[in-house]
Parts: sequence; structure tokens; C-alpha cells
Amino acid sequence: VVYFRTSDPIAAVNNVDDAIYSTKLLAQTTLRNALGMKTLSEMLTEREAIAQLTETILDEGTEHWGIKVERVEVKDIRLPQQLTRAMAAEAEAAREARAKVIAAEGEMKASRALKEAADVISSSPVAIQLRHLQALNSIAAEHNSTIVFPVPIDIMSGFTSPASTAGANNVAGQMASTMRKDTVDKSLIIQSPFE
Repeated sequence: VVYFRTSDPIAAVNNVDDAIYSTKLLAQTTLRNALGMKTLSEMLTEREAIAQLTETILDEGTEHWGIKVERVEVKDIRLPQQLTRAMAAEAEAAREARAKVIAAEGEMKASRALKEAADVISSSPVAIQLRHLQALNSIAAEHNSTIVFPVPIDIMSGFTSPASTAGANNVAGQMASTMRKDTVDKSLIIQSPFE
């Protein structure tokens, strides 16, 4: 809305064909130019500044017509639907970009914390075993039907050493030589390193 008055009636008649219509057209083009330099969010939040800019430009443009612009108010901003969609898509893309940056920063902080935790846990074998037990406890709480108990490698090394392999072969050989169809020598089973 443009509020104006005729300050010089002679100039309003002599310098322009229709002062009111010309002021109205100039107000429209000035407002469009002012809005064209703003983003959608600026259009919605800076209405007062846009109105002030439009008033200044309009007053300068109508001065030689004998018109004095008193005040300009921006009541409603209606954009073409195609432009509204384009601006909304741009705003959505900006929000998504900010969300991705925030998520990436969060992942970076989490990975640093996990690395620090891994360094602390790896420095203490007891901490590793405690973490193992915590994992088994959480698995048991989920009521799964199958629980796998991993065996530490240092326990398995006794079964894979050459001495234990030779002992197992010796026991198997003795069992094969002394076995009959229906009986087994129980002393051989007791000598087994696998008990």
C-alpha cells in the first residue's frame, strides 16, 4: 500500500499524463525490484526494511511529478507458484545440507570417542575380558536360542602345539592297537591331553 499526496499540483498536471496511475505503476516496479534482490526468508522477515527502501526510491522517482510519498506498507507477498516451489526446493536443499554437516560432525566425534575407548580397552586384557562378559550378558538378555562362547586364542594354543599333537597321535595309536570290538581301555582315555 502506498500513501502519497500531491505536493505540487502544477507539476502533477504538466510533467505527467496521469500522476496517480504513474505513481501506482512505479510503486509496483520498485517493489518488484526490491523483492527480486531478496531471498524468500528475507522477504518474509524484512518487510519493514523492504517498505522503507521502496518508499525512498519511489519518493525520489515521483518528486518531479509533484507527488510526495508519505509511507509504503508491505502487507502481503504473493509469489508465482512456480517461483514459490523453486524457493521452497532451495530452502529444503539448504536444510538437508545443514543436517548432513551436523550428522557428519556427530559421526566424527563418535568415531574419536570409539577410538579412545578402543585404546583404553586394548591396553588392559582384563578390560577386554570384562567387555566380553558384558557382550555375553546383553546377548543373554535378548533371549536368543543360540549363544556362541568364543574361546581365547591362548587357550587353544595348547591343542595346536606339536607336543600336544604328538600326544594325541600316540593315544590314538595305542587305542587302535588295544581295542577290541566290545571293550575300550579306560586308562588311555585318562591319559588324553584333551580332558
